[in-house]
Amino acid sequence: MNVGGERPDPARPPADRAAAGVSEARLPRAGLVLPYAEQGPPTGLPVVLLHAVGDSWRSFEPLMAHLPDTLHVLAPSQRGHGGASCPPHGYRPADFAADLAEFLDRVGVERALLVGASSAGFTLRRFAAAQPGRVAGLAFLGSPAQLADKPAAPAVREWVHRLTDPLDPVALRTLADSLVSRPLREEFADLVVRENLRAPAQVWRDTFDGLLGEPPPDGLGAVTAPVLVVWGDQDRILPRSDQYRLTAAFPRATLLVHEGSGHVVHWDDPARTAADLAAFAAACAHRP
Repeated sequence: MNVGGERPDPARPPADRAAAGVSEARLPRAGLVLPYAEQGPPTGLPVVLLHAVGDSWRSFEPLMAHLPDTLHVLAPSQRGHGGASCPPHGYRPADFAADLAEFLDRVGVERALLVGASSAGFTLRRFAAAQPGRVAGLAFLGSPAQLADKPAAPAVREWVHRLTDPLDPVALRTLADSLVSRPLREEFADLVVRENLRAPAQVWRDTFDGLLGEPPPDGLGAVTAPVLVVWGDQDRILPRSDQYRLTAAFPRATLLVHEGSGHVVHWDDPARTAADLAAFAAACAHRP
């Protein structure tokens, strides 16, 4: 209880939480090395966090700080991002999904709760459709049902295709601020920009082209695991109708609306998002 003191900041991590350890996963088939953060006991339910385009595993730091210690959390930086190997091609959702399968193999995880932030939701859908037996649950955090049908898509594509190296940190900060409804803590905003700068312009372009070419959700009827769709009602990119469409694509999906949050719900309110994921993980863990 906070009696007579400063109101707790839900975006600030608990002071007594240890930082996640960082390792590398070598994916021989893909020829990649992916840095990944890991926290929690190996005996806990594996929870794999996949970041959005331009980000890295560090975009989940506020969320991970609020997740319970009982969960076995793994957060890789994907190809081309955050110090991971950067091949000259292979940035479609299908490529990231193949990397995910090999990553799970390398870290010894057969079945996991998979969490996708924004564009990583396309990766989750590809993986789940191909290997539904490895999915204990799916959680989508501000993930689109489709991107190409959004009115802003042509402008976004034009902006991405104008990017050149070195990237402009001011433009990236403006982008980060536009994705939330509450001001980001300055030190975290600086971290997001630094990590965004590590992804070359080509990776941004190729990844966005892959996202814009991704069809609407289809063929997901075989995914019988529980699905949680989390959306902020202040999202300037995805309308509520888009989230209804994503939810309807799965047999067992629930839409959870975060009032007052923007596109990146786990930046706007990491404590609430962590509590929702913890409750969802508990339900997934008790499912046969």
